[in-house]
Amino acid sequence: MSREPIDSSVIASLGYAAARRILEIEFHSGDIYEYFDVPEQEYAAFRSAESKGTYLNQIFKPRGYRYVRIP
Repeated sequence: MSREPIDSSVIASLGYAAARRILEIEFHSGDIYEYFDVPEQEYAAFRSAESKGTYLNQIFKPRGYRYVRIP
C-alpha cells in the first residue's frame, strides 16, 4: 500500500485502501500498523485533523478498530 507523508511529530505517513477499508499508519519509530474495516470518512477525518497524534489517541483508538502490526 502506498502511504503519503504527513506533518506530525508522531506519525510519519498514512495510507488507505478504500476497496479493502484498510488504514495503514507508519510511525516515526518505524512501526507500521494496519487497521481494518475503517470507513473512508474516518480516513478523511484523520487526514484533515489539526493534530494527527491527538486524533489517533482521543478519537481513532477508542473506536476499537481491529489491527495488526506489520513486521
